[in-house]
Amino acid sequence: MPARSTRPWWTSPLADPSSDTRIAVFVDKVDWHARRLIAAFDARGVSAVPVAMRQCGFRIGGGGLALPGFEDGLPSGIFVRCIPGGSFEQVTLRLGVLHALRHSGVVVCNDARSVECCVDKSMTSFMLERAGVPTPRSWICESADDARAIVGAEAAVGRPLVLKPLFGSQGRGLALVERASDLPQAEDVAGVYYLQRFVAGEPDRWRDWRLLVAGGQVIAAMTRHGTGWITNAHQGARCEAVAPDDELSAMAVAAAATVGADYAGVDVIRDRALGYQVLEVNSMPAWSALQRVSTADITQALADAFLRRLGLDVDTGPTRRRAGSAV
Repeated sequence: MPARSTRPWWTSPLADPSSDTRIAVFVDKVDWHARRLIAAFDARGVSAVPVAMRQCGFRIGGGGLALPGFEDGLPSGIFVRCIPGGSFEQVTLRLGVLHALRHSGVVVCNDARSVECCVDKSMTSFMLERAGVPTPRSWICESADDARAIVGAEAAVGRPLVLKPLFGSQGRGLALVERASDLPQAEDVAGVYYLQRFVAGEPDRWRDWRLLVAGGQVIAAMTRHGTGWITNAHQGARCEAVAPDDELSAMAVAAAATVGADYAGVDVIRDRALGYQVLEVNSMPAWSALQRVSTADITQALADAFLRRLGLDVDTGPTRRRAGSAV
């Protein structure tokens, strides 16, 4: 094994300077996902450097962009695994770096436009409806009076709503709203009410589907069975692998394309009357839960799709390993 570097991981010069293809993986920390991605790129003979977005910025008059580990030139591509949260200014800077990389000719997956669309549930819903991808009817507003009027109109005909945080994931912050009095104060929802019509699935059978799309195809999928109406894996849902039918696959691929995502986690539910409905599209999905029930090497499939996006031929035969490769 090579000697361990004493430099911080985000500045570790892991990229092979003799290779024409140098990839950065934007991460918050070197976790299971990051290690698997680095190993998957390595298996194809491509070095990948984990880069913390907190360490990135601009150097106007000095090359434009500052990326640790790439002082001698920008990478060929960026795989965006995670953008850490922060203040409005910090998140704006990080998205600005992604925009600048795309303007500089770097292939960014997923780029800032897709991330911005997906992280904002209202924009995701708008784009899905605009593209004709079935999605539950939703209302997004700032006024508490408007929100109460919406809930009242829906409650009058027996239709509950789901209140969601505009920015959020893993099923956190969801609430079922059946009457106007169920609505929290505006300050408790950061001043925005995102209300989505509750999808009535099969009686006493809470389930939905998570499909992982990359390179224009579904590479893995699972059904999530919840003990209640919230069916996220992080909320205790039981997951099982599934081979999606053509309709479900086509809907997931269309949803990812609609938000401009090279790879995405697409959540779909089936309404008894309306059929499949896309709930959300995640431009930075985790896949550890999906990998636990899948026989496919999901990380390798993601890495291969990204390398094809770079215009590289992917060796689909035995993988090539280097001494000291991460696992």
